[in-house]
Amino acid sequence: MSNHLWSQRVEWKEDRKLVWNNFKSKVNNQRGKDIVAYTHCGWVYSVVKSSNPKGAAKVNIETIFNEDKSWKDDNRISEYVLNHEQKHFDIAEIYARKIRKEVAAKIKTSGDYDRYFQGIYNRILKDYKNFQALYDGVTEHGMNKEKQSEYDVMISDELEQLKDYKKP
Repeated sequence: MSNHLWSQRVEWKEDRKLVWNNFKSKVNNQRGKDIVAYTHCGWVYSVVKSSNPKGAAKVNIETIFNEDKSWKDDNRISEYVLNHEQKHFDIAEIYARKIRKEVAAKIKTSGDYDRYFQGIYNRILKDYKNFQALYDGVTEHGMNKEKQSEYDVMISDELEQLKDYKKP
């Protein structure tokens, strides 16, 4: 059972890119005829903390791609479209690194976690959703090649700037 559940998720790794076989959903739940693929990605987090507010807290954040909720139109896929979808996954990693950065700065104890984590998470989640929508809007879901190229560079630069906050 656990192997089956785990196989539905792909953890973000710098040296492993998405492939079309990762897109396993048969259902296109996106509106619009111009959608060639849909990447369902985001984060999962766990925390180990103490009942003592002064005890240490350790927060783990993973960027994941959900294979069973990600879809592709087999008749229209291409390496170019796959790059656009990979960038959605990379954006999720950027925002995971932003969470890790704030957590590292602000959360040392269980009390800190109780006080700050949900606010940090909710604020960055909102920014993340807005950026994903902006990315699709500006690149026209990747169809604007010039804008896609600009975002490819921007996303790569941002990953590099936040490299200190890669998952250990």
